[in-house]
Amino acid sequence: MVQVEDSKGAASAALLGDLSKVSGGLSQKSPADPEIEILRSRMVLGQVIQNLNLDINVKDNQSGLIDKLISQDKSRLEYRHESVLYSNQNNNLIIRELKVPEYYLDKPLKLEFKGANQFTLTYKDQVVFNGQLNKKNILNTNRGLWQVQLNAQGNLKEQSYTLTKLALPTAVKNFNDIYSVAEKGKVTGVIGLNYLGQDPEHITQVLNNVLTVYHQQNIERKSLESKQTLAFLEKQLPELRKQLEDSEIKFNQFREKYKTVDVNAESELLLKQNIDLEKLKIELQQKQAELSAKYTNDHPLIRQIDAQITEINKKIADLNNRLTQLPETQRLYLQLYRDVKVNTELYTSLLNSYQQLKIANAGEIGNVRIIDTAVEPVKPIKPKKLIVLILSIFVGGFIGVLIALLRNMMRSGVNDSTQIENELDLPVYATVPRSPIQETRMNILKKKKSIPILAVKSSDDIAIESLRSIRTAIHFALTSAKNNIIMIAGPSPEVGKSFISTNLATIFAQGNKRVLLIDADMRRGYMHKYFDVDVKPGLSELLSGQADLTQVLHKTQVANLDVITRGKSPTNPSEMLSSTQFKDLLEKFQTQYDHIIIDTPPVLAVTDGIIISQYTGVNLIVARYAKSHMKELELTVNRFEQAGVKVNGFILNDIQRSGGGGYGYNYAYAYKAQKED
Repeated sequence: MVQVEDSKGAASAALLGDLSKVSGGLSQKSPADPEIEILRSRMVLGQVIQNLNLDINVKDNQSGLIDKLISQDKSRLEYRHESVLYSNQNNNLIIRELKVPEYYLDKPLKLEFKGANQFTLTYKDQVVFNGQLNKKNILNTNRGLWQVQLNAQGNLKEQSYTLTKLALPTAVKNFNDIYSVAEKGKVTGVIGLNYLGQDPEHITQVLNNVLTVYHQQNIERKSLESKQTLAFLEKQLPELRKQLEDSEIKFNQFREKYKTVDVNAESELLLKQNIDLEKLKIELQQKQAELSAKYTNDHPLIRQIDAQITEINKKIADLNNRLTQLPETQRLYLQLYRDVKVNTELYTSLLNSYQQLKIANAGEIGNVRIIDTAVEPVKPIKPKKLIVLILSIFVGGFIGVLIALLRNMMRSGVNDSTQIENELDLPVYATVPRSPIQETRMNILKKKKSIPILAVKSSDDIAIESLRSIRTAIHFALTSAKNNIIMIAGPSPEVGKSFISTNLATIFAQGNKRVLLIDADMRRGYMHKYFDVDVKPGLSELLSGQADLTQVLHKTQVANLDVITRGKSPTNPSEMLSSTQFKDLLEKFQTQYDHIIIDTPPVLAVTDGIIISQYTGVNLIVARYAKSHMKELELTVNRFEQAGVKVNGFILNDIQRSGGGGYGYNYAYAYKAQKED
C-alpha cells in the first residue's frame, strides 16, 4: 500500500513560495491518479520484470495431466534476481541467462538434453541452438546474438522443457492481466496493489519489488526536478548579481553628482508601488520559465501567469507615466533607487532559495510513502469455497432439472394406450410387450439372415400372448366388414408392422385358418426373410405381368399360411397398386382364404397404404411405444378419413417396463427402395 502526498516538490516550494496559489482556481484532482498510471507503466513494470526474470516462461513437457497425477510430481517454479529455477522431485533446471535474437522472442523453444553436458533448443522441429550445461554459451548468428546459460542437476536425459523468452510489451501485458492498482477511497491519495498467483511467496516477492522500484524511481524523479531547478538558479544568480552591481554603480554615481535630492511623500509611494510590481513581475517570469520546461504555452497554469504579467505591465506603465511628470532629478533618482531595491531583494530571495534547495535536495525522499509492504497471504482469495459450493449446488440442480425436462421433451412419444383412446377416440386392440427375442431382430436384419418367427420359435412368449388376444377383436370387426382383408399400417418406419403382420398371420394359421400374407411394401419390404424364400418373383412381377400366381405364391413352414413377397422394387409401386389387376387379385383371394393380411408401407411417407385401404375390410394402425407421437398418429388417421376409409383401431407395440431413451421425428420421411440383394 502506497500513500501519495500532494506536494509540489522541494524545488518548486523553495523557488516559488506562495506563487502556487495561481492554480488555486483549477478543479482539485486526486494526487493518486497519475501515480496509478505510473505503477502500471512499462517504466516500472519493465524494471520489475527484468529484476525477477519474469520474461522467461518455463513449461515441463511431461506427457499430460494424468501422468502428473499418477507421478504426484510436486514441481516448483521460482523467479529470482539472478536466475529462474524449475525443480521437481528428480531434477533441477536453473536458467541463469536467456537472451535470444529478436526473431525468437515470444516463440516456444523446446529444450532437450543430449548426453551429460549438452543441450539443444528447437523451434518448429529445427535445432536453432546447441550449448553446454553449466557454462555461458554465446553465439552470433544471422538472426542475432544468443546468450544462454543453463545449469542442471539430476537425470535429465528423458526430460524436456519449453522455454519462451517474452518481448517486453508481451511480458508487461501478461503482468497487467493479473495485476491491479486502485485508490483506496475517493481522493485519499492511498493506493492499493494486487497481484494474483498460486505461489504466496512469489506474489509477495513481486509486489515488494514493484514497491521498491516505484519508490526509488519516485525519489529519482523528484531529485531530478531539484537538480534542474538548481541548475536554473545557478545560471540566474550571476546575471542577477551583475544587474545588482550595475544598478548600485549607477545609483552611487548619481548621488555623487547631485548630492541630495528632495523626494516628497507622493514620490516615495510611487517608488514603493513600482518596486513591488517589478519584483512580482520578475518572480512570475521565473515561474513561467520553470513551467515552460514541463508544459506547452497552452497549459492553464502558463496562460494564467501570462495574464497576470500582462496586468502587472499595465500597472507598471501607468506608474511610469506618473513618474515622468516629476522633475527630472527626482525621476532619475527614483528610477535608479527602484533598480537597486528590486535587484537587491530579488537576488537575496533567489540566493536564499538556492541555499534552501541544496539542503532540501540532500534529503530528498520523494512524495510517496510505502505504508504497508506485501506479506504472504494467510489464505487464498480465490476460489471462495462457500460461494463455489452454493453455486455448484444451484448449477447442478439447474442442470439436473434441465436434463430431465429435455429428456421428457425428447421422450414425448406415446407411452399409454389410454392416451390414444382418449385423444383419437379409437380402441387399442392390443398392447404388445417387448420380447427378448425381438430385441435381436435389427441385428439379424443387418447381417441379412433369416428372421425367426416369434409365434413359431416361442409360442408362449408374452408378446405372442398379447397378439392372440387380437383374434377375438378382429373376428367381431370382420363380421361387419366388407371383406376378410386385414391391412396392417403404420405412420412411419421402425414401428413393427412386419413383426405384427407375420406373427398375427401365423397365429391365425395355427388356429386352422387358411391365411395369405402379402408384403405390399414394394420399396423396402423384408417379409421374405421371415420365411426364408426369395424376394422375387413377387407382387411387383405379378402385377406387371412378368410372373403368374403359381410363381409368386409361396408355401411356408407354417401350415395353412401362404406368402407373397414384394418382388423387385418397381419405379411406380403406387400406380401398380391402383391398377385393376391388384383389385381383381384381392377379390380372387377372398374366396380362397379365410384371412388375407397385407403389410403396407408407412402411411405418412407414401400413399401406398391409402390406396390399399380402398380394398380392405379391417384397417389396423401399429404405433410404437415411446417412439410414435400423437401428432403423427392423428395425421395418419386423418389421411385415412380423407380417403373415406375407417380405421378400426390401434396396436401399441414394443411396450417396455421402464421408459428409456428418447426419440424425435420429422414428417418429411425419407422412404426409398432398398438395393436388390
